[in-house]
Parts: sequence; structure tokens; C-alpha cells
Amino acid sequence: MFVILVYDVNAKRTNKVMKTCRKYLIHVQRSVFEGKITEAKLEKLKKEIKKICHDDEDSVMIYKFDSLKYSTKEVIGLIMANDNIL
Repeated sequence: MFVILVYDVNAKRTNKVMKTCRKYLIHVQRSVFEGKITEAKLEKLKKEIKKICHDDEDSVMIYKFDSLKYSTKEVIGLIMANDNIL
């Protein structure tokens, strides 16, 4: 599956969340990651993030796509070096 992960966390935890996400996905913007991932690895990623984040302060959203058949990606402005095609 393909996922897009977006987070808004307390500054104290930003680096930990970013390092965790980088183990599984491609960093495309400051707090945005995307990439292909298995269900098992996604569950592992979510468990790691839950250990770092505080439910009363932080927010992490994961958008799942079973198929990219009808999707497109348009980038306006700077394209990151590790850009994936969506």
C-alpha cells in the first residue's frame, strides 16, 4: 500500500517522530512523509509513534491508498531530492 503521513507534534518530540518516520518512509516536506509500506511495517511504525507522541498535544494523520491507479501528484515549487511519484 502507499501512505502519506502528516504530523504536528510538540517541538520537544519533532526530531524523534521525524527519525522514526524516516526509517519507513520518504521525507518529502517538513512534517510530511510518503511511500510504499507493508501492513506489518505500518503497524510497527504506528506503535513506535504512539510511544513518542502524547495524545493530548500531538497529532499524526496517515492516509492509506490501496491503489494509485487514479491518483496524480502535482508539485508547485521546490521538489525534494527523494521525491516519490504519486
